[in-house]
Amino acid sequence: MNPYQVFKVAPLSVLQMLARFVAWIIVQYPNFSIMRTIDINLRLVTPALTDNQKQAITKDIVKHQCLSSVESIKSWAMSPDWSIAQINQVHNKDIFLAALANPNGMLAIVPHLGTWEMMNAWLNQFGAPTIMYKPVKGDITNDFVLQGRARLNATLVPTDGSGVKAVFKTLKQGGFSIVLPDHVPEPSGGVIVPFFGIETLTSTLASKLASKTKCALVGLSCIRRDDGQGFDIYCYQLDDPALYDRNASVSTYALNQAMERMIQANFSHYMWGYRRFKHIPHLHNPYSADPATLEAFIRTRPSRSDSPAPTDVHHLNN
Repeated sequence: MNPYQVFKVAPLSVLQMLARFVAWIIVQYPNFSIMRTIDINLRLVTPALTDNQKQAITKDIVKHQCLSSVESIKSWAMSPDWSIAQINQVHNKDIFLAALANPNGMLAIVPHLGTWEMMNAWLNQFGAPTIMYKPVKGDITNDFVLQGRARLNATLVPTDGSGVKAVFKTLKQGGFSIVLPDHVPEPSGGVIVPFFGIETLTSTLASKLASKTKCALVGLSCIRRDDGQGFDIYCYQLDDPALYDRNASVSTYALNQAMERMIQANFSHYMWGYRRFKHIPHLHNPYSADPATLEAFIRTRPSRSDSPAPTDVHHLNN
């Protein structure tokens, strides 16, 4: 039996309690890799925050990331109906339904925000999406994830040229697909554009699919409710004409801006433990940069009026 099957019998509330305990332990050790990554990311995107404010936000980020991890595993272990039952409310569902009805197809833009895996079963109620899938490390883990996703209506395709063609074909036929556009791509699959004010390598896949097919774009996130009553799905209308620009730099920057607005609404639910800024011009990889060089870069970066400010700390802790 796959050891992950224990998640099938363990109540979600128990798993969440364990996740919170693990998060508490992680926060006690600033030298842990995830803590160092979050620290660097916050220094890059929220340089105005004080140390106390940053510490409070870091605790929330670690907690949410640990919770999302066990919730995702639980969703893979359970039936699609179980995951659908965890969805309490869908905000602005009309935006999603209108995009789904677009004859040119629909591309769901899903950043690493909240517990997006819990949303997959809900999405699969509306058709059979074509989704690109990169095998995870470890045969046992990969088999478990594949078994979970095999219960859905989705068609899984590889993250290569053949997979891109399959997604393109699906959109041309009026179907829909889902893309996590904030992965760090290979240099050949991205352009350097700002994300939270930091010039960094960004994937062009979603932008190219949109410009070629004129499909509808809709932003989606699945956020854990503060009252413990499951999850809420948020739908965002992405209709900026720049998202369809044939210039990849223009359309990809517009997509980054759209994702920023989604993330700002639930800042601490974003996976800031991910090394999103591995390719920055001149600085290169901040996660392996000399501390003095990194500090000089942060000190000299342009200030941004839309960056989370100290007065926004209560909002960031939602």
